[in-house]
Amino acid sequence: MAERRLLVLFGSQTGTAQDTAERIGREARRRHLGCRVEALDSCDVANLIHEPLVVFVCATTGQGDPPDNMKMFWRFLFRKNLPAGSLCQLDYAVLGLGDSSYPKFNFVAKKLHKRLLQLGGNPLLPVALGDDQHDLGPDAVVDPWLVALWDKILALYPLPPGLEIISPDVCLPPKYTMRYLPEDSPHPDCDLLQPPAPRAAPCELHPFAARVVSNQRVTAQSHFQDVRLIEFDIAGSGITFSAGDVVMIQPQNCPEDVQQFCQLLRLEPHRRFVLEPTEPGTPLPPLLPQPCTIRYLVTHYLDISCVPRRSFFELLASFSTNELEREKLQEFSSAQGQEELYSYCNRPRRTTLEALWDFPHTTCAIPADYLLDLIPRIRPRAFSIASSLLAHPERMEILVAVVRYKTRLSKPRRGLCSTWLASFNPEQGDVRVPLWVKKGGMKFPADPATPVIMIGPGTGVAPFRAAIQERVALGRRGNCLFFGCRYKSKDFYCQTEWEELVTKGFLTLFTAFSRDQEEKVYVQHRIRENGRLVWELLSSGNAHVYLAG
Repeated sequence: MAERRLLVLFGSQTGTAQDTAERIGREARRRHLGCRVEALDSCDVANLIHEPLVVFVCATTGQGDPPDNMKMFWRFLFRKNLPAGSLCQLDYAVLGLGDSSYPKFNFVAKKLHKRLLQLGGNPLLPVALGDDQHDLGPDAVVDPWLVALWDKILALYPLPPGLEIISPDVCLPPKYTMRYLPEDSPHPDCDLLQPPAPRAAPCELHPFAARVVSNQRVTAQSHFQDVRLIEFDIAGSGITFSAGDVVMIQPQNCPEDVQQFCQLLRLEPHRRFVLEPTEPGTPLPPLLPQPCTIRYLVTHYLDISCVPRRSFFELLASFSTNELEREKLQEFSSAQGQEELYSYCNRPRRTTLEALWDFPHTTCAIPADYLLDLIPRIRPRAFSIASSLLAHPERMEILVAVVRYKTRLSKPRRGLCSTWLASFNPEQGDVRVPLWVKKGGMKFPADPATPVIMIGPGTGVAPFRAAIQERVALGRRGNCLFFGCRYKSKDFYCQTEWEELVTKGFLTLFTAFSRDQEEKVYVQHRIRENGRLVWELLSSGNAHVYLAG
């Protein structure tokens, strides 16, 4: 009998495709299939020729781009020299997650399906195109598609005699078990960020612990929006970047939330444990030290401030010993309850921690072993770099709008990363932030004679500050900036810097302060007013135009 094994590969930017891939993995285990769930870039693509059965789950980002964790796979798959029949032994299915309000809706999934077909793969089903715009979200497509997929797979790989599909009421074993260490065992201090090995460029697995040099509010105290210009010391990191690049920052939960979470789940923050995979061959989470404390796990790893997904309620329901709570949790995890879940969770942006408060009987029954199945990891946040190494060697600056807004919940919503960054006071001691750099999507012209038109309202001006600093350091003129904000006196970021460059002849600046007069004025009005200049730069100067919001 053919070996019953399934490989589920995902390309995920925000975690939704990964969540769906994990769901397929759970459903496979209920059908007694050996199953691995991996990011596309973590799997050895050359081994695809030995895989009998693969399900691909992929999101589309930006303008029809593949997510970061499948970029290498994407490049390999579209190599011209791959033989036409190289995947003829592969049965596959592709599930796309997208948003039909974008022109390139589910572009990656469609293109992947077509390419696998070209390479000789056998599709089990037509490509599924999940849509965020649907009233029930992507699940409106995903749920029926998965029913059809399991029918196909079980026809090819029937259940072994005497085995039945494991009922949804039965809880599958956790991915890892936590083995607590005796209180008196010796322990190295794992709560410290380890500096990367010398000469290794910092990356997600080995971020650089950059010291915060300054954290300056650049909006007036009376202004509703708190925006910070934050400077990091990157000396000795080996980090290089140019204008348009992006810094990735790994945030952490605030101590109050960590304490609340531990109290709710009756966890002892100081307890130390090692993780042991339930199934041999399952890799350990790369970002968790071994051994680890509960406090480190909750502070640095578990995203207790994210809005929980349907799978969270599904797993929570299986722990519930309270009938009322269990019924509500089952409703939230059913296909019919998705509208209800949306108005409970997504619309008011309720956090995982707040949802746990609402189900107290269930929460105190959660086995610690399931924490990593229940709560996703904290994802890094991306910020445009707002400075140039040519102007500020060994330094890096970012412009951060602190996210804070009201919903129908009494407590204001706060952005995890921006709130954490804004809380730093470098004058009170050594403050460190784990970060690394990624190439950005903006490339500025190499030819010094090419003029540049930059349109950057609000914090969208950040990458242009880097570009202007870089170009000025190289002696390049022809820099034209359209900047917009609400009030000249309250949120005109970097005003003195721009005005100095105008005086020195390095910058042509057009400003739009939307609320400083009766009728609102935006950057597009200033562009129209200066249409002749813009056209001249484009037609005879061959100018490049950049826009960031």
